[in-house]
Amino acid sequence: MVQQTVKLNSAMGIIVDSAGILCKEAMNYRSSISFTCRNTTVNVKSILSVLAAGVRNGDEMTFVCSGPDEEEALARMVYLAGNGFDTV
Repeated sequence: MVQQTVKLNSAMGIIVDSAGILCKEAMNYRSSISFTCRNTTVNVKSILSVLAAGVRNGDEMTFVCSGPDEEEALARMVYLAGNGFDTV
């Protein structure tokens, strides 16, 4: 299990588009992926859970990944949240 905290850098916070990007990217990994923000923990592979968390710009998100590709998954999730969901 690996974890890292990152500040969300997205002017609108997590909205439908960004939640879709995060969820779609998470589905590429076999590891379980979650984040905690303001005492709410969600499964990143569930778009509804991600949206329901109500994450706003500047909020701290702690990603936790566990599984065979956990390091790669964590790096990708932290990159996306920290860079405004830029998928490059």
